[in-house]
Amino acid sequence: MLFLFSISAAQSQTSLESKLEALQCHFTWDLDPSKSILLRRKEKFEDIGTEEGNSWLGHIYNLRGFVQYKLGFTEDAQSFFNKAAEAFRKIRNADEGPWLVVNYGNLAWLHHHLGDQAESQAYLSKVDALMNKYPSPSQDQLHPEIYAEKAWTLMKFSREQKKRAADYFQRAIRMQPDMVEWNTSYVLGLEGSVQYKKKVEADLLEKMRIAKEQDPENLYLAVHYLHQCAQNGERIEEEARELARKVLKNPVSSYSGIKPLLKVYSYYVSIDVAIDLIEEALKTHPDERYLKRCAALCYKWKIIYVSDSRPNPSVIDRAISLHKEVIALYPHSFLMKKIDLANIYAQLNYGQAEAEQIYQELLESDLEPADKQMVYYCYAKHLYLYCRDYQRSIQYHMKVAAIPHQSSYRWNSITTLKKIRDRGSHMCREIEEFLENLQEP
Repeated sequence: MLFLFSISAAQSQTSLESKLEALQCHFTWDLDPSKSILLRRKEKFEDIGTEEGNSWLGHIYNLRGFVQYKLGFTEDAQSFFNKAAEAFRKIRNADEGPWLVVNYGNLAWLHHHLGDQAESQAYLSKVDALMNKYPSPSQDQLHPEIYAEKAWTLMKFSREQKKRAADYFQRAIRMQPDMVEWNTSYVLGLEGSVQYKKKVEADLLEKMRIAKEQDPENLYLAVHYLHQCAQNGERIEEEARELARKVLKNPVSSYSGIKPLLKVYSYYVSIDVAIDLIEEALKTHPDERYLKRCAALCYKWKIIYVSDSRPNPSVIDRAISLHKEVIALYPHSFLMKKIDLANIYAQLNYGQAEAEQIYQELLESDLEPADKQMVYYCYAKHLYLYCRDYQRSIQYHMKVAAIPHQSSYRWNSITTLKKIRDRGSHMCREIEEFLENLQEP
């Protein structure tokens, strides 16, 4: 009897797990990065505003809940999943709907991992009920609400997934074209895949214009559209001032539009005006770490990229103090900021030792291959530009290329090595041999 009971329990468990695997939710979307990347994502998602009225608030909470679960914080995960359900109810003004399918799927998985199989089964039943009550308009495709959340999640979680995200957004929009926020995010995803200083194609610019008309309150979209107008030679100063006034009134968020607006000011108006703008925002919100991060960026641009005049000591001091503060405020996303700080020091006659010390600390750190590649690449450039140590610079470009991870850093290092080889460097034979033996990722 006991033997038969054990078989039945095992079969029941297998059946539950197969049902869980079939769900459409964060637990089944192959979102499985390393712990260090998860910690960075956590910090990034914390900067997305959670003010009421944000049409993606439910999706934000779902995503943050999943990240907390992956990091081992199950109580926080459940709290975020519950917040997601409540946010959807407020935004959609309904107690239930197909937008809850992903949320209930997440909760089914969470309770399964917590060992509460009865509660897991209860959420599976809720998913079934929703899918029966709200079937997809197209029999061979997922419900548009699921496609939209999957698209939004992939777009936020991984740069490499943007093509898939665009495809899912298109499917969702075709089935439910009246969802303005879906089209806005789709267009922003397309624009985000274009390098910042490059113009978008005419058809995408037109899509952005139409999306802006349909979503006039979305300042983040408005700023990105303004940037593209500036790329096409339009005068944008007056509209930039008007947008700045609106952006500064909004709650602080990485999607308020402040960071892309600062870029627009820096490239097309004045870096000093951009600095004045972010300092004004910090006076109103002195404790907002995201604004401090944006301010650090502006000062970096001023010192490293603006060559018309040497910054005065107060600007340099402010840049250094902001970078140190931001490094402390983002303990898991410090890598690029430490490199920025090293580059600021390298610009100063008295800062070479500090720059070298920062790089040595990073080089000795236990980093993942992609991060190690970035550090090696930045150090290779540092050695070339500031130390005039061309041989060691070449060696570090080789270290970048030797890591079998496809990235812009690897591509740039290989390109640099080929150029050096072709110029007839004294190391050309060594470089040639290295490139011939290079393993492709």
